[in-house]
Amino acid sequence: MKRIEKFIQKYHMLTCGDRVIAGVSGGADSVCLFLMLLELRKKIGFDLIAVHVHHGLRGEAADQDQQFVEALCEQHRIPLEIFRVNLESIAKKRKQSLEEAGRMVRREAFDSVCQKYGGNKIALAHHQNDNAETLLWNLSRGTGLDGLGGIRPVNGKFIRPLLCMNRKEIEEYLAKRKQSYCIDETNAETDYTRNKLRHLVLPILEEQVNSAVVRHMNETMEQIWELQEYMQEQVEAAYQECVQEHFEKACWIQIQQKSFETFPELIKKMVIRKGMEQVGGKKRDLSHKHVDVMMELMNKQVGRTLDLPYEMHAKRNYEGIRLEKQRTYSFGEEKKAEIMQECMSELNIPGETILADRNLKLRCKILEKPKNLSIKDIPQKIYTKWFDYGIIKSSLYIRTRQAGDTIVIDEKGHQKKLKNWFVDEKIPKEVRDSQLLLAENNEILWVLGHRMSQAYQVKQSTKWILQIEVETYKSDGGKENGRNNS
Repeated sequence: MKRIEKFIQKYHMLTCGDRVIAGVSGGADSVCLFLMLLELRKKIGFDLIAVHVHHGLRGEAADQDQQFVEALCEQHRIPLEIFRVNLESIAKKRKQSLEEAGRMVRREAFDSVCQKYGGNKIALAHHQNDNAETLLWNLSRGTGLDGLGGIRPVNGKFIRPLLCMNRKEIEEYLAKRKQSYCIDETNAETDYTRNKLRHLVLPILEEQVNSAVVRHMNETMEQIWELQEYMQEQVEAAYQECVQEHFEKACWIQIQQKSFETFPELIKKMVIRKGMEQVGGKKRDLSHKHVDVMMELMNKQVGRTLDLPYEMHAKRNYEGIRLEKQRTYSFGEEKKAEIMQECMSELNIPGETILADRNLKLRCKILEKPKNLSIKDIPQKIYTKWFDYGIIKSSLYIRTRQAGDTIVIDEKGHQKKLKNWFVDEKIPKEVRDSQLLLAENNEILWVLGHRMSQAYQVKQSTKWILQIEVETYKSDGGKENGRNNS
């Protein structure tokens, strides 16, 4: 227990007055986490709320897990929020694996409970064996410095107090307290790659290489965390010196070759990666290969260009490299829309999208439509809207107006050009070019702060709802709720 306390203190995980949301599946790891948080609750002075997600996958076994968690929380008088979902249906709908969909559903559940209780910390039960598996997984698939660090003990509001313990120590802790727990029989299967690492690869390393391999791998990752913090400081300083951002009326950056070339090779590569993440809006699918071709472009003649993921386009110019985001929209006979020089942000669905230049945060959730939904149940707030998720066919973007934009204005499906709608609604000319829109290609789903498209309204036939909330966002990490209280 003392080791846990020292680990929590080292990474500043918990303080007096926190409201901690803990994921409790009923397995050994989460039960251990639950009991340790119970012990620390009075000593540190925080509130504890438990969350259990029933994925609808394992029949009676899953029902028994839920009953176990209910009894555990009732015994210790801890509030419990239960979420029952059909994970297979959700995974199919979102075109995700069960593992990925499950992770996202749990994150949505945590976010929901955080909102309900004012939670500011989410405690997860990852331990050293999980981290060792993650490191092997990342190494096997190819990774950079971030991947070598595995799972971080603190990542935003997520905390992982058990990352200083291995699975054997967790089971010993529960045995000493004669505390039972649930066993998920699917964890013993080797159909999934992660399970193969757990049951086949790690045991061989422990038996034939070093019995303390898990501990040694975690010690190495802890050194990587320290290195990452230092490197982030260096990269941020270099980025500020050699990159000019243009995100107010456009979406591009200029990497200045003269100052860029003064930095070491590793820093230059990390600056390029940061630039791509800033313009593209995502980290996923940006690999070292994309960084390498950008490095090569810097040494090529002026005028050479390069296409990158997320509709990014790089061009070698006299100053260095200009990296911008651009998108082609298909409408009519697949004509290319006129792309206005405005920054577009793809919505993270589900998840959060931050528009730093507008000081806004958009929070997206996927909800299953209640069976007896009435019109009065649909939010009527100006900055909280429900959309029929089933008819959305491609990515959604928050952007400003573009040529060809239309909006459906009635139940019969009549469309109106957005520029005409602006005139009819007497939207001032000086704000039309900066008015934020939610768009799917050239169809406008929502003129933020004004009307929704009639085509995307929730109907009786709707099965899944996309809920979008807009909040005022402070860059210092705080938030104001004025946007979604109207």
